[in-house]
Amino acid sequence: MGGIKTQIVEIKRMFDFLPSADSAFFCPDVLSQRSDNLVAFPGFCDVHVHFREPGFSYKEKIATGSAAAARGGYTTVCTMPNLNPVPDSVENLRQQLDIIERDSVIDVLPYGAITVGERGEALADLEGMAADVVAFSDDGRGVQSESMMREAMQRAKSLGKLIVAHCEDNSLLHGGYIHDGGYAKAHGHRGICSESEWGPIKRDIELCRQTGCGYHVCHISTKESVALIRQAKAEGVNITCETGPHYLVMDDSDLMEDGRFKMNPPLRDKADREALLEGIADGTIDMIATDHAPHSDEEKARGLEKSAFGIVGIETAFPVLYTKLVKTGFISMEKLMELLVFNARKRFNIPLDPNDYTVWDLDRSFTVDPKDFLSMGKATPFEGWELSGVCLLTVKGGKAVYALNDSQH
Repeated sequence: MGGIKTQIVEIKRMFDFLPSADSAFFCPDVLSQRSDNLVAFPGFCDVHVHFREPGFSYKEKIATGSAAAARGGYTTVCTMPNLNPVPDSVENLRQQLDIIERDSVIDVLPYGAITVGERGEALADLEGMAADVVAFSDDGRGVQSESMMREAMQRAKSLGKLIVAHCEDNSLLHGGYIHDGGYAKAHGHRGICSESEWGPIKRDIELCRQTGCGYHVCHISTKESVALIRQAKAEGVNITCETGPHYLVMDDSDLMEDGRFKMNPPLRDKADREALLEGIADGTIDMIATDHAPHSDEEKARGLEKSAFGIVGIETAFPVLYTKLVKTGFISMEKLMELLVFNARKRFNIPLDPNDYTVWDLDRSFTVDPKDFLSMGKATPFEGWELSGVCLLTVKGGKAVYALNDSQH
């Protein structure tokens, strides 16, 4: 993997670089989009997406989600288990695996649930699912019971699998739906306090010390979470974490009365965003994951209070991060590749195929228009943003799985 890491190379002659791409997919429009800043990257890896099948195909499908991922430069994603049926047994997991095998254009690696039905009452069949899942998570719900989480960690450690935690203390939510900050107070909204996230992280860090289990924290959003994880790493705890692009480039001062700004955890305040950026810079935050969470238009049209939690982001992640973090000089392109490719693959033991890569025109800009998304979900807080970086081509296993049709931009 280290050798491939050095191959973040500018491409001056597309034909020379792409001999393995399936020419049937490699349309002339792509070749016409030459600039002085065409760059190839290893296929991106997102360890936190929701592709909604089985059970919620009106929101997204494996076929549409994987196509959207390919357009975003991703060749590997890990799908969360809040599905119907929940993948808490070999039988239930098989339903998802069959759809993936039939419909996905990239590698889609499912999570197995930690508890039966993600209800937190009894452990799922971790042993039975271990060979076919990337890790175990009850994403969408926090494991409320300390004893249940301890047992899950013990079992996962024996299986050589990570516990991947959505950290949320239900007793502290009080019906909140955006951050308990300035915007909530000014507009009469019920807030979600930061402790509902960092409290469970603090609990689980101690359980990690006791069990030695590999532990990964989903979508951190608060300054306290960053501080706790930084300290735990310094003490040798086996812990990693992710955050999402939106938490790095927005805060609750950017909120509007629109469901496309509602996600869980919510956008926090400026101090939290600055702490997350510090965590990116110093390595406390290991990777950036999109938490791509599509819903129907109707589910996202009910305002901040009543819309479903979740936004889409897999088609905009790289342009947002390149425009806001790399072009501004905050991080290097190599650092961004660590966050989007290498750290996730190392932590989750996901090999990188040298025939998986994606080609971008970094000089080309576009305006985010959700009507152009390949995802069925259209709710994005980045609507209308002017961003740099257009994906020209994504190749999976030597076969082009996405090629730009110039009418898309």
